[in-house]
Amino acid sequence: MSGPGDALAARLGARIDGLRRLSGGASRETWAFTADGRPLVLRRDPPTAPDAEAMAREAALLSSAAAAGVPVPTLVDHGDDLDGAPYLIMERLAGETIPRRLLRTPRPGLARDLGAILARLHTMASVPGLPDGDPLDALAEYYDAFDEPRPAVELAFRWLRENRPSPTGRTVVHGDFRNGNLMIDGPRVTGVLDWELSHLGDPAEDLGWLCVKAWRFGSSHPVGGFGPRADLLAGYADGGGTPPDPGVLHWWEVYGTLRWTILCRHQAERYLSGDDPSIEYAVLGRKVCEQEHDLLLALGLAEPVTVPDPLEEPAGDAAAPPHDRPSAPALLEAVERFVLDADHADDRLRFHSRVAASALRVARRELLLGDAHRAAHARRLAPLGCADDAELAAGIRAGRFEDRTDEVVAAVRASLVDKLTVANPRHLATPP
Repeated sequence: MSGPGDALAARLGARIDGLRRLSGGASRETWAFTADGRPLVLRRDPPTAPDAEAMAREAALLSSAAAAGVPVPTLVDHGDDLDGAPYLIMERLAGETIPRRLLRTPRPGLARDLGAILARLHTMASVPGLPDGDPLDALAEYYDAFDEPRPAVELAFRWLRENRPSPTGRTVVHGDFRNGNLMIDGPRVTGVLDWELSHLGDPAEDLGWLCVKAWRFGSSHPVGGFGPRADLLAGYADGGGTPPDPGVLHWWEVYGTLRWTILCRHQAERYLSGDDPSIEYAVLGRKVCEQEHDLLLALGLAEPVTVPDPLEEPAGDAAAPPHDRPSAPALLEAVERFVLDADHADDRLRFHSRVAASALRVARRELLLGDAHRAAHARRLAPLGCADDAELAAGIRAGRFEDRTDEVVAAVRASLVDKLTVANPRHLATPP
């Protein structure tokens, strides 16, 4: 038995079988196992970042949600120390959480059902310790702490502040209600998972978050890839909620896209700071530009565009004297093939091998295009009187370019096209 198996056996007084770590879960470990034949799931903080208070709060939220009629897994046990870390043990539900698998099958009534579930969720009793602050101010503070100004982010903050709607209410907000955190079995939701970002706030936040483009995974349906916004709002009304008007919902979609942009950057910081060497966190740093592009789409400042992937174009393998062949890009391609072809018996290793291959593709594209992109970026910034992105971002925040908005947006848009041509060219073509 590997992992926390011995600690689980001692805690539950049961025989533990089939223990395996599941892929995904960027902030917590997730393990599946059986205890005397009962299917269970363990959620555990990494030992390097324990947060007993947050884990206890999530346990309390599961109980409150169940009382409100929200489908959630039954809580089996929780505590401060399982093999050195706070933990939570739940029943293992039937169904699937992996979005791309879920979206292979049409689920026409699901968007409406999700609205009804959110209406019930927004009647939940609060629990002690839930954050209760201004969401836009909190996001700005989070962003400023990176000290890494980004022009697209500044454009979004400016729009959100200028167009902020009146609150629609004050309730418990799940904070991460989306495709990927929902256990779905056939046509129904069997469980709402991952309550660690819950807080008090405007209930429209959950509705907007579910409609953020990132959670559609390439689908044309805005509600998590499952259906139209009208169905979501109709279901919300069916469940007793008061649906926000379309303009309010759009504001929260833009806010959610900005929030995911900043959360991606936060996850990347775990790698950049040296706290966690995971390849997953490293690659997240190069996904921030995907969300920046989605911000421009949500604001109506960009359109989908198709660009060629430089890795799919014929290329030679010329040596770079005094070095021999294969060239650096060709060596990276060889490593990528090796990583993908390796036989990984463990689900998490297979997941990380795909992430590592993605990192290698990014590096190959940057080797091919980096010099040209740097020169193009300097040429874009020069007419605006900016030496770098930080100066452009500061100018946007200060209102320095009020009479040159079109020029600024064009420069930001072109920069993101270059960044995504390296990081993920296909993302540029996905519709808003």
